[in-house]
Amino acid sequence: MSLPLIPPMLATPGSLPPAAQDAHWAYETKQDGQRVVVYLAGDGTLALRARSGEEITAAYPELRPLAGALGPTPAVLDGEILALDEQGRADFQLLQPRMGLAHAPARAARQATAAPVHLVLFDLMHLGQRSLLSLPYAQRRARLEELELTGPHWSTPAALVGHGEQALRATREHGLEGLVCKRLDSVYEPGVRSRAWIKIRNMRSEDVIVGGWLPGKGRLTGLPGAVLVGQRTGGRLRYVGNVGTGWSETERTELAALLRTAATDTCPFDPAPRVPGARWVVPRLVGEVRYSTRTRAGLLRQPSWSRLRPDLTPEESAADLPDGLV
Repeated sequence: MSLPLIPPMLATPGSLPPAAQDAHWAYETKQDGQRVVVYLAGDGTLALRARSGEEITAAYPELRPLAGALGPTPAVLDGEILALDEQGRADFQLLQPRMGLAHAPARAARQATAAPVHLVLFDLMHLGQRSLLSLPYAQRRARLEELELTGPHWSTPAALVGHGEQALRATREHGLEGLVCKRLDSVYEPGVRSRAWIKIRNMRSEDVIVGGWLPGKGRLTGLPGAVLVGQRTGGRLRYVGNVGTGWSETERTELAALLRTAATDTCPFDPAPRVPGARWVVPRLVGEVRYSTRTRAGLLRQPSWSRLRPDLTPEESAADLPDGLV
């Protein structure tokens, strides 16, 4: 059958629900991987689509056996592809070499042998001939668990109902990225960043858009000493600071090559920041930075580069800046 294309529902950054509402929420570990919608046609075929809608099936050949897990029953599922470190924790840097291999099947096959991925499933949007989008999360989750989708490279981790404070504390103690809180009565809203799903990161971390860079000095001559970053809000790219730490030597060299190909004479920030010696670039690179807090002007304090986000477009990285900073 022809399955409907369903963009994934997105979570809103926030904090734990009030204690009085705790029993009305489920809690799942926030995974650090590549979001994916899984299409099982019921005819022995599998299709994986990234958050952008791009088909990425060929990048992950080790997931192909999932195609027959439900026999002739078609389904659409929501999940995240992870690369696990030696402690069994998701590591996005380990996953990055696998991303972008959808058009390089030979390389993908080699990577699948050397560094296989794991798919965690956490929602079910379509089953058989029926859409489940209008069902509450609790019912969708129960249907998903009934499918018992567990295999060599995929699983359905349990969700915890209630006990949000304990769940968040456990993610911190185990060095995990954070927690996703999902209201038990929430319907599935395709493509919507909904307040029925709340994501909590254990460290302050946000996506930014690279709009320029500052040349390095000394041993960094010819390389970026810092990148100038912003966040898109209200139809403009607002400058939020410069980031000069967090890279390995290899990462800094790779970033330099990307910046050179994106060079422009036009400052992409509005308003333009006063940064002597700045080199501007077309704002198409998205990265993630960690920081301690914001200044009153909205600049990031003590920012450190975390990673490039090739899975996001600048439009997808739109930020909700604090009140008064837009």
